[in-house]
Amino acid sequence: MTGATGSELGRISFIFETICSADCVLYFMVSRRFINDMVKIYSITTTNAVDGVASSCRACALGSQQSGSSCVPCPPGHYIEKETNQCKECPPDTYLSIHQVYGKEACIPCGPGSKSTQDHTLCYSDCYLSYVKENQSLHFDFSNLSSVGSLMNGPSFTSKGTKYFHFFNISLCGHEGKKMAICTNNITDITVKEMVAESEDYTNFVGAFICQSTIIPSESKGFRTALSSQSISLADIFLGVTVESTLYNINIKEDMFPAPLRQIPDVHFFYKSSTVTSSCYNGRVAVVTMRCNPSKPGQGVISVPSTCPAGTCDGCTFYFLWESAEACPLCTEHDYHEIEGACKRGFQETLYVWNEPKQCIKGVFLPEKRLTTCETVDFWLKVGAGVGAFTAVLLVALTCYFWKKNQKLEYKYSKLVMTANAKECELPAADSCAIMEGEDNEEEVVYSNKQTLLGKLKSLATKEKEDHFESVQLKSSRSPNI
Repeated sequence: MTGATGSELGRISFIFETICSADCVLYFMVSRRFINDMVKIYSITTTNAVDGVASSCRACALGSQQSGSSCVPCPPGHYIEKETNQCKECPPDTYLSIHQVYGKEACIPCGPGSKSTQDHTLCYSDCYLSYVKENQSLHFDFSNLSSVGSLMNGPSFTSKGTKYFHFFNISLCGHEGKKMAICTNNITDITVKEMVAESEDYTNFVGAFICQSTIIPSESKGFRTALSSQSISLADIFLGVTVESTLYNINIKEDMFPAPLRQIPDVHFFYKSSTVTSSCYNGRVAVVTMRCNPSKPGQGVISVPSTCPAGTCDGCTFYFLWESAEACPLCTEHDYHEIEGACKRGFQETLYVWNEPKQCIKGVFLPEKRLTTCETVDFWLKVGAGVGAFTAVLLVALTCYFWKKNQKLEYKYSKLVMTANAKECELPAADSCAIMEGEDNEEEVVYSNKQTLLGKLKSLATKEKEDHFESVQLKSSRSPNI
């Protein structure tokens, strides 16, 4: 038997055999209404036992390694080592089985995303989970949802028309594994108990990770206050937390809840109950699906499947959907981007903004705006326009200059050719082209070309030296006969 805080109140074990000529039943009845009452059994004596007293022997931990030492109880979370029969603490993230404490195999590993308490008595979630998706790590922090979340759905009606609601309390994680979800019963009148004959337990409260109560509103039967009854534990053992939809053969149907509108995966918390019923021979199971929804801040909203208004379709497996902005992953550098402003007066401002839609909380903060030096585009446009205009004027000037100079050269060359042709037509063929002794050069034509300043600059630029015109003397010796 465990209390609201999960600490063990007591343990009873017995082995019995019934041999009856007719139907016989052994009743073992427990009532937790008076939790301060106790029964102490100091000794049990059995007479007329057949073949001894003990039916079997069980290994125990020795007080010391010396032979013949007496048995001692092991501290919580310690198992009995087989080789030395000494008490040894269980490894981290494991809990000690209550049925077997002999050997290291008595330490059972905790489920995914969970850790063990310091005394290794149970496993719980510390509200933190890391998940790697497409080379990107997602880190979740559910600590702001560690307080108890509540859900009341309905109403429903009995066969006699009495209205009632199903009320759920959920202790998601944290608190060192303490079961913080409390469901109470405030029914004290025996006549009221007879009215709700379906009630299985009339204890004052139930502590668990997930519990359920039946609420009868005050207006249904004319009570002063609403009545809470049939409080039961749906989950008192934490199994694990994962983004996978299957854990320990517990499957979450795809159509159980509407598909998420965002790319952030859902996180599933798995629980089970140690209570076994005739319908749930493996105990009850509960799954709480955490979904990132930035539009629902704070505690968010808890709901059950529309196809199962009571949270379960078979009475053994319960499903809950918890939507909240606190279920979003922690922000990282991948969740924001930078925007560069225009360059003004030699400075450029860089701002950082979140990606839209924002799908993260807490984590890293946005960097402060950054101011850097820059050169404006207008300045370079002006420089480029000035250089371009100067180059265009220079090219036009050079073109005009060389065109004019070329025209002059063509004119002089044409004139020279025409003069030479005319003279050849007038003069007969000479016996000798040489100038005879005593003859004078009657005609001289001298052409020269001097470099201007622009020509010298061009010669320096091209590193080529121009050939200049030289003086050419043209003489004609006329025959004495002409």
